[in-house]
Amino acid sequence: MNRLLDWPAGARELVDSLEVARLATVEADGQPHVVPICFVVVEDSLYSVIDAKPKRRPLALKRLQNIAANPRATVVADRYDADWTRLAWAMLSGRANVVDDDPEYAEAIARLTAKYAQYRATCFARGTHPLLRLRIDNVCFWSYLTRAAG
Repeated sequence: MNRLLDWPAGARELVDSLEVARLATVEADGQPHVVPICFVVVEDSLYSVIDAKPKRRPLALKRLQNIAANPRATVVADRYDADWTRLAWAMLSGRANVVDDDPEYAEAIARLTAKYAQYRATCFARGTHPLLRLRIDNVCFWSYLTRAAG
């Protein structure tokens, strides 16, 4: 049975409304490595596929190498607006890995394809398009409105 986190009020709604987030991993020398990602959250796992951009060896990507060495990772999803009363961000932390389960892979790809029209023309395969899963164990959330209310 899947555990469900108690997300702070407004955090899940913010994350689900966004199309881009930033994935932070740590290199072997301790240097942070941050890349933008497309993603979807299912229950308490965030998924991001290595998509059809020209990459010679997708499994050799720095983010995947970093996660293989140290699975702790963080994703920041934020909303910026010139109207600063609309500012908000959520930080999702947990353990990341590459999905090797076919049903889980298929479900996550279906959800990513539903969210991103650009993915609909791509035939994803586990061997050529690795799927990253972040099992979220902590959610931090901030918004101007919650700051103003507190």
